[in-house]
Amino acid sequence: MAPPKALALSITSRLKVLANLDIAERRVPQNGRIKLTIAGRAVDLRVSTLPTQFGESVVLRVLDQSAVQLDLTQLGLPEDVFNGIHEIIRRPNGIFIVTGPTGSGKTTTLYSGRRVINHPDLKLLTAEDPVKYEFDGIMQVSVNPLVGLTFAGALRSFLRQDPDVIMVGEIRDLETVQIAIQASLTGHLVLSTLHTNDAPDAITRLIDMGVEPFLTASTLEAVMAQWLVSRICPQCRPTYDPPAAMLQQLGIPYASVGDQHFSYGQDCAHCNQTGYRGCLGIYEWLMMTEAVRDLVVQKAPTPFIRRKAIEQGMWTLRDDGLRAIFDGATTIEEVVKYT
Repeated sequence: MAPPKALALSITSRLKVLANLDIAERRVPQNGRIKLTIAGRAVDLRVSTLPTQFGESVVLRVLDQSAVQLDLTQLGLPEDVFNGIHEIIRRPNGIFIVTGPTGSGKTTTLYSGRRVINHPDLKLLTAEDPVKYEFDGIMQVSVNPLVGLTFAGALRSFLRQDPDVIMVGEIRDLETVQIAIQASLTGHLVLSTLHTNDAPDAITRLIDMGVEPFLTASTLEAVMAQWLVSRICPQCRPTYDPPAAMLQQLGIPYASVGDQHFSYGQDCAHCNQTGYRGCLGIYEWLMMTEAVRDLVVQKAPTPFIRRKAIEQGMWTLRDDGLRAIFDGATTIEEVVKYT
């Protein structure tokens, strides 16, 4: 329900008070956080304000830990990706990157992996912007650029805290990635996220930031790309035969479909007449094999790295999207839209 326009300033001011923001400042963007307890559950709201032509835009992002499955077994990971993550997060050093667009569940995946290795004999430190979910046994730091505490600054301090595993909320600049590389070379496992379209693009992105290719090749252990697509409502999921033009967008010859069934959401009260209910992830897993490392050292273009990774068993995002389509979990439109 949209509140009346006359209440815009009052609602904005009230939200700013709750988020400890400056209610008198309407010229610059601000970010804050509201902690609430709703029906006995702790819920965080991340508040973002933005000055626009006709007033401030305010966006709230809901972070409800009880509604998020922070368990690798509950994320719907393909078996090879699940086993790969388990292997990587148990290594003594190296860098593991999860990449994808904003809101694709990268941090949730890293949190879930981190829970697997959260033991008393390992010291885990995280730098986040801000801390999304709180965990026992993990030292979490919320970066604050206004007072000079950046990702790079937090990482530099972490190295003097004798950590075993370090998590960086996001690699944003050369300084951050250089310290992450230094940490991995001195015997630490580093987990982080990046914003790229797929896994091979993450390697190119690191080199574009200014990282020497030989350092990328020697420290990076694996990259996982992920996207979230809408899940078909389980209550209204009839099958149909898609037209040949739609299959062509996926690169599937119509003659090869055979008796394969495709599903779509028909709209019902269970899914609020949308045809979809919830999300599922599609994944791309790139292991840094010797052949891939050689291409990185040679500064090979992204298509060459992607081709070699596929030759050595990498499933692309499109391949995993096809798996979800054939399982009746999502629609062709969703996969085409994101891959």
